[in-house]
Amino acid sequence: MTAPNEERLKRWRLVLGGEDAEGTGCSLAGADLEMDRALSELYDGGPSKKGGMGKSAPRVARWLGDIRKFFHTPVVQMLQKDAMERLDLRQMLKQPELLKAMQPDVHLVANLLSLGSVLPAEARETARMVVRTVVEQLQQKLREPLRQAVLGSLDRASRNRRPRHNEINWHRTIRANLKHYQADHKTIVPVERIGYGRKRQALREVVLCIDQSGSMATSVVYSGIFGSVLASLPALKTQVVVYDTAVVDLTAELNDPVDLLFGTQLGGGTDTPRALKYCAGIITRPADTILILISDLYDGVSNEEMLELLGAFVGVGVQVIGLLALSDDGAPGYHHENAQKMADMGIPVFACTPDLFPDLMAAAISRQDLGQWAATKEITTARGRGPGDA
Repeated sequence: MTAPNEERLKRWRLVLGGEDAEGTGCSLAGADLEMDRALSELYDGGPSKKGGMGKSAPRVARWLGDIRKFFHTPVVQMLQKDAMERLDLRQMLKQPELLKAMQPDVHLVANLLSLGSVLPAEARETARMVVRTVVEQLQQKLREPLRQAVLGSLDRASRNRRPRHNEINWHRTIRANLKHYQADHKTIVPVERIGYGRKRQALREVVLCIDQSGSMATSVVYSGIFGSVLASLPALKTQVVVYDTAVVDLTAELNDPVDLLFGTQLGGGTDTPRALKYCAGIITRPADTILILISDLYDGVSNEEMLELLGAFVGVGVQVIGLLALSDDGAPGYHHENAQKMADMGIPVFACTPDLFPDLMAAAISRQDLGQWAATKEITTARGRGPGDA
């Protein structure tokens, strides 16, 4: 047997798990056998198996160390996510020694946030350290693209072609007038003057209205981080509202996304109309406001009232966006009928991955057609009915 074929059979043996009928005829030894045992802890016994690693946190911690030794980070994160669901590992997160062995990722953060106040005191500080590690990693990756996209869009929106003297942007003005350089006088004639634009108030207001039901867990994490970055931009007035059956304004926590995330309470019911009524009370300039509803649109109170309130926002000039998810998890489950009715009102409705969110905000600030923007990014949207539709 050639080496490539032997390696291929070994991989199949690891995938199939060594049952009697798996058919590879391949035996494992050394590191391959240890890898197989680590996978067997999780997957042998079927989806209904619970507590397969027993109640011993040290044993689970060793298992977590094994998978980190044998697999790359994306695979480790997938195995941890499966372990949460299959082995009731979530309940063991209350133990600090187990938390320290975990590979930090956005799904782990979502699980820690959902445990919330039930975390014992000795595990709470470790949980905050894990959350801060993930938040800092995500901020490092996402902050600059969002800042650059938004600032560029705001700059284009605010540029003033008839500035007062104290509003002139001299760097831009000089660049724009180099063609008017007078060699004899060694000077530039400023035929075109470019100003900084309005500086007395925020150019746009952004309200993130975030459904914190359990299905929206990773969206809550990303939304909190993006909200903190947006709040750091003086040209934007950013407010963050989270809700289940109650509404909590977390705007005061935007300077620290970890505090903001721990201010959420994942799970519970969903009262979107109540959240939208609160948002209506904090919007001061409707025509300059972007309201982003981050929800799968499954409302537990009244779909009709939710849609009526969204229509009222559109009617007074608020730019409303429906984000079904803000995550890397693929196509989300959502209420298709509500999404369709929102699209019929002219509200763009789609899911968005975190790497596309900066472009989305830039397009929204520039008042671009977000349906066309989504099409260029190959994002599937809920489509509104045209004049010829029934």
